[in-house]
Amino acid sequence: MACEDPCSARDLAFVAEPEEVAGLRRIVRQHLVRWGLPHVTDAAQLCVSELVTNVIDHVGIGTPTVLGLSMRGTYVRIEVRDPDARALPTLLAAERDSEVGRGMALVNEVAERWGVLLAADSKVTWCELATGVSVPNGYMITPHVGRAEEVIKRYGGAADSRLGIRSRLSTAVAEEAAIDVIADLLHWLRAHGCDPEDALDRAQDHFEAEVEEAGCAIGQ
Repeated sequence: MACEDPCSARDLAFVAEPEEVAGLRRIVRQHLVRWGLPHVTDAAQLCVSELVTNVIDHVGIGTPTVLGLSMRGTYVRIEVRDPDARALPTLLAAERDSEVGRGMALVNEVAERWGVLLAADSKVTWCELATGVSVPNGYMITPHVGRAEEVIKRYGGAADSRLGIRSRLSTAVAEEAAIDVIADLLHWLRAHGCDPEDALDRAQDHFEAEVEEAGCAIGQ
């Protein structure tokens, strides 16, 4: 069975209240770290704060709202949907030390682009953040990922061309190749008198420690 696309869209319904902002920021950080995009976290959290605060201030506390997080090509896209098509966000020329009017100015400063999609009875305020990835696969090619990519491509054989497309089909093909790599390594360990289960446990410990370290670094 193919694994779920790690960078598929996430939609979270919530009630627009000041107390919700910290939790939304934390959820966005967790997803971006999981997607291998920790360097985008600060900008994404700022945009979430400002877009949600915009709903609280100009639509009203208690407004049913939806936060969307997804990948659009090589960009992280953040969407905030609310049921008021009249209260539109406005980009004001606010000073840096101003206490009001800075919300969309901050979003405009950190985002590559932003806009508003209007419907008859709702609107979506969105922004997109550049990630620095070279292909639209939604993750950074870190040393760990880069080495794995090379091995998976070799195991993929004739499927190499499909692996570069980054569709759900190619993700499934790559997953099967990765499983073959792991299985062969377990055979190699047993052939050399090593304990495959112990090796798996140690590898899992290394992986979890590195993911936790990346998340802690962003949270500082």
